[in-house]
Amino acid sequence: MKKIFFPLILVATLAACSTQTAYINGQTGKLGKEDMQTFFVSGLGQTQTIDAAAVCGGANKVVKVERQTSFINGVLGMLTGGIYTPYDAKVYCAN
Repeated sequence: MKKIFFPLILVATLAACSTQTAYINGQTGKLGKEDMQTFFVSGLGQTQTIDAAAVCGGANKVVKVERQTSFINGVLGMLTGGIYTPYDAKVYCAN
């Protein structure tokens, strides 16, 4: 039983990592803002926003936005049975 339990937990935790990226301008940029957003029950029916244009000082300066589920976020979600599911949001601005 112990031989199966640890690999199962490891696979479940690693499978939780994901990143969604929206490229707005083809330039390289620097991280303008990183925010950990809290959701419950996998974010069902919930929204949180970041005004990327305000962060970068104009919509034309936004390079990309990302939404990420990191290893730690996956562990927190798994430990709470999906009740607490945090995500990381990042905004990258033109130099």
